[in-house]
Amino acid sequence: MTIRIGNAPCSWGVEFADDPRNPAWRDVLRENADAGYKGIELGPVGFMPEDPALLAEALAEHDLELIGGVVFRPFHDPDAWEDVLDGSVRTCKALEAHGAQHLVLIDSISARRAGTAGRVADAEQMDSAEWGAYRDRIAHVAKMGAEDYGLTVGIHAHAAGFMDFEPELERLLSEVDESILKICFDTGHHSYAGFDPVAFMERYIDRISYMHFKDIDPKVKADVIAKGTGFYDACGQGIFCNLGDGDVDFPRVRQILLENGFEGWCTVEQDCDPTLPDTDSLRDAKINRDYLQSIGF
Repeated sequence: MTIRIGNAPCSWGVEFADDPRNPAWRDVLRENADAGYKGIELGPVGFMPEDPALLAEALAEHDLELIGGVVFRPFHDPDAWEDVLDGSVRTCKALEAHGAQHLVLIDSISARRAGTAGRVADAEQMDSAEWGAYRDRIAHVAKMGAEDYGLTVGIHAHAAGFMDFEPELERLLSEVDESILKICFDTGHHSYAGFDPVAFMERYIDRISYMHFKDIDPKVKADVIAKGTGFYDACGQGIFCNLGDGDVDFPRVRQILLENGFEGWCTVEQDCDPTLPDTDSLRDAKINRDYLQSIGF
């Protein structure tokens, strides 16, 4: 059995392709390789070149494999459907061109949910009609990715969107066929939402196709939840700490994966604010790789 460890551009603060704060894409590839990783995610489509030849040459230069890509767009907003579909199609084409496997779907942050991340009892809920249309938009992209492009599609719960809390994730999984939609499981976001990532993995490991490794500082989490702090401000306050420094039990995560014969990529994601003076993504990428190696990954 083989588990491989990758990283993602969000660990360098890359959340949106057109953010002027983004580091150069070539620097991200170089530092990712320098930190000891052999794989990397695409990041938001448009951050890395959409010319397959150009990106393939750069990946080869650093001995990197493209793992997958994330569609982080507002699935919750029916008026944004063209934007969601544009990001989805372009991401699928990029992954197909490089032989990458994992298409990850994330409902981006909603103003209706931004202040209740981590507080399931206080979060606004969709009515049945809104939920049904939302579910169908996710299912449409999942079916396209799986059937038209041959990708493994995973839904990823994310703080401050409408796919945040464990009951929402479980509801979606029960309503969309497993043949087109699996789980990209993010340990940190599950903890941020107020649920136990290990317990969820134990129940749903057979549907988990891909892992995002993220840790949560429990003191920061308690503070930002109590204050209703926005997601990006929470990132700036260091809610996503180095692996092993937070409340996620990574030795147990590893054990569950091994016990169930999980194979493939697990990707480190440490969302950060690249403008803060104490942000050093290369340093943190190395620390996280060293930690994972120390527990057997």
